[in-house]
Amino acid sequence: MRYHVLACDYDETLATKGEVPQATTEALERVSRSGRKLILVTGRELDDLLGHLPSAELFDLIVAENGALLYDPGQRTRDALAQPPPVEFVNRLREKGATPLGAGHVIVATREPYGTDVLEAIRDLGLELQVIHNKGAVMVLPPGVNKATGLAAALERLDVSPHNVVAVGDAENDHAFLTTAECGAAVANALPSLKERCDLLLSKEAGEGVTELAELLLATDLDGVEVGRRHVLLGHHEEREVRLVPYGTGLAVAGPSGSGKSTVTTALLERLTEAEYQCVVIDPEGDYSEYPDANVLGDTKRAPSVEEVLRLLEPPRQNVVVNLIGLALRDRPAFFAELLPRLSSLRARLGHPHWVIVDEAHHLMPAELSEVPLKDPRDVGSLMLITVHPEALSPAALRLVNSVIAVGPDGDQTLAAFAEPLHRPAPTQEGDEGDIALWHTDADRAERVKLLPGRTERSRHRRKYAAGTMSKEKSFYFTGPDDRMRLRARNLHTFVELAEGVDDETWLHHLGRGDYSAWIRESLGDDELAEEVAGVEAEKDPAAEDSRRRVAEMIDERYTLPAEPTDHDPDH
Repeated sequence: MRYHVLACDYDETLATKGEVPQATTEALERVSRSGRKLILVTGRELDDLLGHLPSAELFDLIVAENGALLYDPGQRTRDALAQPPPVEFVNRLREKGATPLGAGHVIVATREPYGTDVLEAIRDLGLELQVIHNKGAVMVLPPGVNKATGLAAALERLDVSPHNVVAVGDAENDHAFLTTAECGAAVANALPSLKERCDLLLSKEAGEGVTELAELLLATDLDGVEVGRRHVLLGHHEEREVRLVPYGTGLAVAGPSGSGKSTVTTALLERLTEAEYQCVVIDPEGDYSEYPDANVLGDTKRAPSVEEVLRLLEPPRQNVVVNLIGLALRDRPAFFAELLPRLSSLRARLGHPHWVIVDEAHHLMPAELSEVPLKDPRDVGSLMLITVHPEALSPAALRLVNSVIAVGPDGDQTLAAFAEPLHRPAPTQEGDEGDIALWHTDADRAERVKLLPGRTERSRHRRKYAAGTMSKEKSFYFTGPDDRMRLRARNLHTFVELAEGVDDETWLHHLGRGDYSAWIRESLGDDELAEEVAGVEAEKDPAAEDSRRRVAEMIDERYTLPAEPTDHDPDH
């Protein structure tokens, strides 16, 4: 099962005018009985929501106040996920006559035309707050707080990854939370901008659309929904990008010693972990003992236990290297045979790990084995088998392979070794350039691919700029044309989130002055991205919404933006 959580917006998604259809409630009950979790994600204040939603206990968790409050219906606990604005801010809006005016545990909410009064109050009081617009509503929250961050907090409570979530919504404030989920769906009455960017467009409106999604989830686990933005970049075939599907892939990486298998594996492993897919590497020879993004279990003096591995994998953000160098060679297949079904059970319960990577796979699943403790790669998410001797792999292991990467200048022999057990002719190779050959076993041809190599050092810097805390001097400040605001973007994550919340005049003011590309060039040192953003800035009469979206997409193509807020040090 790929999708373990269904996350729903409330107004005009689950409910119409505050009412949830009975058929929709019954569909959600069936989803819950299937073993999946239900999370409600809403901009409403909690007490207002509970007054309209008699079936609140149906949900495992409720994210209210547009991501600022987490409510557990079973325990009836409320946890604020950020600090509220000062009382003076609410009083200032009340003095201005803002109506309606709501103040929750964190959120302050009103409606147009009081958005200008909100911005003036933020400026006059010198506050660092963001403004989120949603179908005429004006919501004020601390920077970086939105439905995506609230969903992330709920998932952390449940030990579930965003890669196991399908989310559904209809409005502006649903963009971030749908993008965070592995699959984002939009009901038929959603705003056009949300429909354009979602992964799955439902044919029915509001509650009927949620019912449609629930029935599709139960019947197929969304097997027919291709989420192309999640595919993992491998390299290029001529001018075209070549990507791998991150779920259900049984990948073999094979070639002679010294041909570059580790280069391929490291590049894919880096991109998987950067995208926050949980990986567990089975490492018989200790070759991954210093991999920077993983917890390493075992060394030359001590072999890890299965229970240790499972315990470390419970939180979905932890990657694990299982170093078997301290285990006798003859005992390694038995350890692996015990571990693999336990990994499958963990995934059945929590949805992760997402990838199991097996180095020296011919040692752990040798040809003499008639059976292996796995029937389908989907039982562990996806599987990567690395070997120098494909002919020495168990036939049962070879049956798990649906894609092959042949490494080295001549991959014909390697491809033939995988084709023979399938009783198929070896595929011909297509393309003159490329250092690897990729063959999907249901195709007649393999394509030569130019591998995009790993970039460990570059990734470390990019994570800092994406989610770390930049100094005051290097941060970006949204001030607007009249210096009415001073909203500080401490990293690219908060820059994108604040950009979504500021008014069009402020966005276009900085765009027209070339402030965005200048900041990226001077503070981040990314000339390539700066040039692309400068191209948007140079356009005549750019539209605010379109330019926002394009700049955000340019950033997201180069930097992995997290879905949760980061800890900020106020002294930096």
